[in-house]
Amino acid sequence: MQGNNRELKPTINIVLFIITIFTTILAGTVLSGKDPFHNLRNLIYGIPFSFTLLLILGAHEFGHYFACKRLGIKATLPFFIPAPFLLGTFGAVIKIKSPIPDRKGLMEVGAAGPLMGLIFAIPATIIGIKLSKTVLVTKEPGMISMGNSLLFWFLTKISIQPPAPGYDILLHPVAFAGWVGLFITSMNLLPIGQLDGGHISYSLFGKAHKVIGIIMVGLMIILGIKWPGWFMWALLVTLLGIKHPPPLNDAATIDTKHRMIGILSFCVFIITFIPCPITI
Repeated sequence: MQGNNRELKPTINIVLFIITIFTTILAGTVLSGKDPFHNLRNLIYGIPFSFTLLLILGAHEFGHYFACKRLGIKATLPFFIPAPFLLGTFGAVIKIKSPIPDRKGLMEVGAAGPLMGLIFAIPATIIGIKLSKTVLVTKEPGMISMGNSLLFWFLTKISIQPPAPGYDILLHPVAFAGWVGLFITSMNLLPIGQLDGGHISYSLFGKAHKVIGIIMVGLMIILGIKWPGWFMWALLVTLLGIKHPPPLNDAATIDTKHRMIGILSFCVFIITFIPCPITI
């Protein structure tokens, strides 16, 4: 952010980050089965979840930030968004303050975040799964079951022995943070509007990206029959805009290297996508 030709001090970024550390520790404590209000010492149990989730989110956003810096694009430091419930955060964002020069720049900025976040999410997930335990499945009202992406299924397969019939894996908070990180990666890679996937889609396909975005929204509406959360996502991305604005130089095409980055990014989208993220 710029004012009077000087960058503003990142005070708000630091304050929001500190608040988000606290709210994610609270969330992690609850996920660990401890009461954070009964005994403040219980907050120590929330640190693994908080650290893992903020590490993945931070890597994602700093991936975007450093890509912008390398290309000479003005961008803010990440803003972490605290939440007083559920995960303790609504994620993190950066704000791009100057136009992206061309489609190569769109590709680099769009892909840098998800790919950087994935580098941290994969080992965190493996560690968390190894710390998880197998429990007897009991069909109690309100029990929540997390959906599997292809990548999470594979990481589980190589990390621990498959549970016996009638048993399932109770995710350690670190594994759950990894699951959330992979889920956020897939959501950001949706090829719609100004999401990361929208940047990549425009870079690869130009104006045809809008058709791809419309198809993706239609697919989310269909998937909403199984998981109603997709209806909310379809509405949200439609309100934010399915169309992506062009870069400054829209005529310049991308080279083979950038096309390969785009293909890799969409492969990541496929293996992290979860058709039905949550079942109750």
